[in-house]
Amino acid sequence: TRFRPVFKGIANFATVQNPTEGRTYGNLKDEDRIFTNLYSRHDFRLKGALKRGDWYKTKEILLKGHEWILQEVKTSGLRGRGTCKDREIMRGDPHKLVEGCLVAGRAMNASAGEFYNEASNLQEAINEAYAAGLIGKNACGSGYDFDIYIHRGAGAYICGEETALIESLEGKQGKPRLKPPFPADIGLFGCPTTVANVETVAVAPTICGSWFARFGREKNSGTKLFCISGHVNNPCTVEEEMSIPLKELIERHCGGVRGGWDNLLAIIPGGSSVPVIPKHICDDVLMDFDALRDVKSGLGTAAVIVMDKSTDIVQAISRLSDFYKHERYEMAYGYDVAFSKGLCSSKGD
Repeated sequence: TRFRPVFKGIANFATVQNPTEGRTYGNLKDEDRIFTNLYSRHDFRLKGALKRGDWYKTKEILLKGHEWILQEVKTSGLRGRGTCKDREIMRGDPHKLVEGCLVAGRAMNASAGEFYNEASNLQEAINEAYAAGLIGKNACGSGYDFDIYIHRGAGAYICGEETALIESLEGKQGKPRLKPPFPADIGLFGCPTTVANVETVAVAPTICGSWFARFGREKNSGTKLFCISGHVNNPCTVEEEMSIPLKELIERHCGGVRGGWDNLLAIIPGGSSVPVIPKHICDDVLMDFDALRDVKSGLGTAAVIVMDKSTDIVQAISRLSDFYKHERYEMAYGYDVAFSKGLCSSKGD
């Protein structure tokens, strides 16, 4: 079983200092990985999850109270994670997600968690957690009641927007709401609601503030799931240290760019909605929020799309524009007007 630095106050964590600017990032050790069954090589059910360290001292975490949990998360420097790899978490590590939902709920004194998307493994994990007394009435014997539900979505891209997701959960058409009010004030069925990503919630039981903060640069801390696709030799989803150089991420875990690094044209570093960065920037850029912002792009969902020199970059951007225009059609008038102008420009009209 792997060593799991949960909120335990272990003495040797007290000596960990924040990373300095002179160090390098990447090459995450196996014992530091939070997600240990991304490739579904082991049993995803409760028995297997317990062997991998899930549900370890969860009761102690709950009993420490919401203020303590919130402070630990603040100390960790956790910033919101994106999507894409969520399917792998729900398929291979569903108990980590269920446990994380419980801890996140306790931090907010919430009474229920809602998952918007059907996943058979996740539902089985929820059923097992109820049967074992880990969630529901008196969750983990803590005196805290917390229920978890799954809602089936139809797969609309726009429902990734938090208020559109809430509308869909309420049985309405999934269209964004005007803000304010924000979900934190008036959300699902009029109740205060926090909408969070699967990965963000799933790491909640594992991150100990000082332990998590020692990975990555300042204000870009922790480990991160990266999804690398496109023109690489071995596309994959991998957990790595935040701030790892983009070139090292691709060469270490994907076998490099197809045809070699010099055959690289450009990369979309954070999902198709963030700006493309050319090769000369890819040579040295770090994979974190601030470094990518500084080069006028973004970490986004950390879904890395690699394009070699065989790519027609104008055609690629045009196809992405068509996708977003279709998915967001009539959602926001001002957005569509601006988007149509951008689409015409990319097609040379």
